Amino acid sequence: MAITEQSKYTKADFESANDVRWCPGCGDYAILSAVQSVMPTLGIPKEKFVFVSGIGCSSRFPHYMNCYGFHTIHGRALTVATGVKSINPDLSVWVITGDGDGLSIGGNHFMHAIRRNQDMKILLFNNKIYGLTKGQYSPTSELGKKTKSTPFGSIDNPINPASIAIASGATFVARTVDKNVKHMMDILKRAAAHKGTAFIEIYQNCLVFNDDAFVDYTEKEIKDDHSIYLESGKPLVFGKTHDKAIKLNGFHPEIINLSNGNLKEALVHDEKTEDRALAYVLGQMGVENEGLPVVFGVLRDIAQPTYQERLLEQEKEAKEKKPKANLEQVLNAGDTWVVS
Repeated sequence: MAITEQSKYTKADFESANDVRWCPGCGDYAILSAVQSVMPTLGIPKEKFVFVSGIGCSSRFPHYMNCYGFHTIHGRALTVATGVKSINPDLSVWVITGDGDGLSIGGNHFMHAIRRNQDMKILLFNNKIYGLTKGQYSPTSELGKKTKSTPFGSIDNPINPASIAIASGATFVARTVDKNVKHMMDILKRAAAHKGTAFIEIYQNCLVFNDDAFVDYTEKEIKDDHSIYLESGKPLVFGKTHDKAIKLNGFHPEIINLSNGNLKEALVHDEKTEDRALAYVLGQMGVENEGLPVVFGVLRDIAQPTYQERLLEQEKEAKEKKPKANLEQVLNAGDTWVVS
């Protein structure tokens, strides 16, 4: 799918003529700009890109990309994307969803698309609220969250998207945040290069209905004490002066002070390990395990056969067994019955 020197693209080539209609200050603008900036760097012809979305603020995305796309129905983006990729395996398929669309009505599709290792990229915009329908609580809203649909506070335990993805066997899992555009672009490039399901959770600020939900990870004065940016092969060190680290006590992460010279105790990240346990522990930090920093970056990146590779292999084997079979023979093979 490589393009020639004469047909290189720029960001403008992926900008549609449609007016972008998100609320002023919405984090979606930064995500859109990052995606439009990354696409020209991938060496893929524009007609090979397809963006598929469901319903929600995030799902307006295909309208703003100047390439092929589907704006589908609520929670069903992954089913449509599966059909697109399975019939056209040479396409680069990107699914845009949100914490409501992808994890509520679409939660079942989310899990099964990942376990099959569909060769597609899933960008989940997580703002911990229903933005399009004006501020109801979502599957990722924190316990006790007061919204229009939970005036006395939510009594639901929130979903951790990274935990669900890892538990479902995702071969690539990453997390980034809308206000760190450089990091987001790096993660998008890593996901684009991955064969299989590449899942990216993007913390995205909803200025109107859930402002400052991720302020701990974006404000200059405090973000270094509340976040860790992962690098495979390096210890989990954080803090304004890099004076803290994470160590494992069994399966439980703990903060240690590096002023005692105990860097050797620090947990070293390995994104390539086949075992899901480390990625699962990291994905929980600061989200399910309060008091710990949240990790950003690639939690897991391993190689496994994709659903599309297995599908093509199965199709090839079937054709070799019955090379001259036609549709009528297939329909009348095996058990048949007559309805009178």
